Amino acid sequence: MRAGGGCVISILAALALLAGPVGGIVAAASAQDDPASSKGDTLRLRQLELDAVRAEQKAATESEQKLRQEIEVIGADRRTLGQALIDSAARLRSIETRMALAEQRLHGLDARGASLRASLDARRGTIIDVLVALQRMGRRPPPAILIGAPDALESVRAAIVLGATLPDLSGEAKAIARDLSELTTLRRDIDGERRRLAQDRDLVTTERHRISLLTEERQRRQDDVVRALEAERHRAASLAHQVDNLKDLIARMETEIESASRAARQAARASQAAAAVGAPSGGTGALKDPGRLAPTVEFAAAKGKLPLPVNGVRIREFGASDGVGGSEKGLVVATHGGAQVTAPADGWVVYAGAFRSYGQLLIINAGGGYHMVLAGMQRISVDIGQFVLTGEPIAVMGDGPRTASAIGIGVGQPVLYIEFRKDGSPIDPAPWWAGNDNQKVRG
Repeated sequence: MRAGGGCVISILAALALLAGPVGGIVAAASAQDDPASSKGDTLRLRQLELDAVRAEQKAATESEQKLRQEIEVIGADRRTLGQALIDSAARLRSIETRMALAEQRLHGLDARGASLRASLDARRGTIIDVLVALQRMGRRPPPAILIGAPDALESVRAAIVLGATLPDLSGEAKAIARDLSELTTLRRDIDGERRRLAQDRDLVTTERHRISLLTEERQRRQDDVVRALEAERHRAASLAHQVDNLKDLIARMETEIESASRAARQAARASQAAAAVGAPSGGTGALKDPGRLAPTVEFAAAKGKLPLPVNGVRIREFGASDGVGGSEKGLVVATHGGAQVTAPADGWVVYAGAFRSYGQLLIINAGGGYHMVLAGMQRISVDIGQFVLTGEPIAVMGDGPRTASAIGIGVGQPVLYIEFRKDGSPIDPAPWWAGNDNQKVRG
């Protein structure tokens, strides 16, 4: 019975270790016994923290200088700059997807860990009752009580030897051993996921900064154009207040705003050129040249090949009920704060700015009578008249909850509204999305 009593106490010790940070309590008590030592330790800790902050600031400054030098070289060539923007946006969206999956895994691991801890806590009373019964037998505490196991899991494994003397406890000891083993594995997995998530957050910060600098460089090299556009921006904003719907906005922008009109003419010429040589195959190889100045794939031929412009959950599809007696004219994607928005296809920007209850609105003329409409972003990084490439960063979602009143959506996170139009009328965008984007949801 001595061995059995020792193993039961080992189980209790293991459970006690799970219940709280014993080491922290001992350390706190020790610190109270020696105030001078505690003060010295605090000062050393502060100095270490200060040194770490200084080292981090130095590394950030050096990284900033290196990145700016790299972008200065890239900016000398339009093709290289365009490709750098597309590549950086692709990396950022890939990291965003990886982070969303990691957060889902962490949620599941945390839930399982909580379940295991609750189960172990529920069985604590049973083992205490057994211990009380053993003590009542009047036996001396066995030497095993004085020997501490290296960790909680080893203590529980030791309890399995009770099978020979205390068969009633054997099954319980094995079950607790399994649960503690799983909990140990879970904790290791959770720590690993959190480390990887922290690393990905750092990568997201770096890529967002890179895109910001690349966008600044692109705009800097178009300073003359940007200055010339200032008056047109004001004219476009004024025009947006005079119209009530998207169809009228597109029509008037492409006839009354010079940069938008020029973009529309370029889109029309590109469509005519494509028609003259026959419809292109629509292969993705035609999108490889980042220096192209017109779509190399006709929009109508790009069905099944376009990427969704943002990572997120598709919460409403074209044709679904809009909740106010009508039907959706586009696709609604709920995404996370700060998500990168990329151009779903090549095209010319004919409107970029606020529009009524849509919030920030972006309209891209894809040629052939097709327009792509994006709404709900916080910041747009392209301008009227600009030609954008498939996958190029064009906007960023906000960080907080957003209500897109124009489409009757109110959710606790940002939402992006995507609408395709043909000759002014909304059409179902579903046939254009690539297979993986059309079939799976990305968080």
